Amino acid sequence: MPKKSKINKTIVVSKKYKFDLEIYPRLISWEIFPKDNSSALYAFSNKEKLNELIKKKYIYEKRKV
Repeated sequence: MPKKSKINKTIVVSKKYKFDLEIYPRLISWEIFPKDNSSALYAFSNKEKLNELIKKKYIYEKRKV
């Protein structure tokens, strides 16, 4: 993929779990890569919660009223 077709970010959840987030704007999709084993276990146990957090904070833009 070309360099500008994805956005890389590092996110931290609960000050303990770190993830690499790759956002693909053209596909409106993303992938989460845990940094360590405890982060992988957290992601496995809290998949729905983590997806909602990513959608709210990193994928969709907040609109100002």
